[in-house]
Amino acid sequence: MRKADVFEFYRRLAEINPEPRGELEWTNPYTLLVAVALSAQATDVSVNRATRKLVALADTPDKMLSLGEEGIREHIKTVG
Repeated sequence: MRKADVFEFYRRLAEINPEPRGELEWTNPYTLLVAVALSAQATDVSVNRATRKLVALADTPDKMLSLGEEGIREHIKTVG
């Protein structure tokens, strides 16, 4: 495929949907990173279900560290 064709493809997508949103729920770049890392193992729906409570408690790296491994594991065990 030619580079011009690729650009045209993305131009058309942007025209149709200028502000696309994925299904993952997130509130800041850190919580998006957590959701994306977990989504590699599961569906977006199950990740959203697991991360809602997790990011309510830990929406920054420091807060996540304070939960400890077991605390994090408890919140994401449904992801797999």
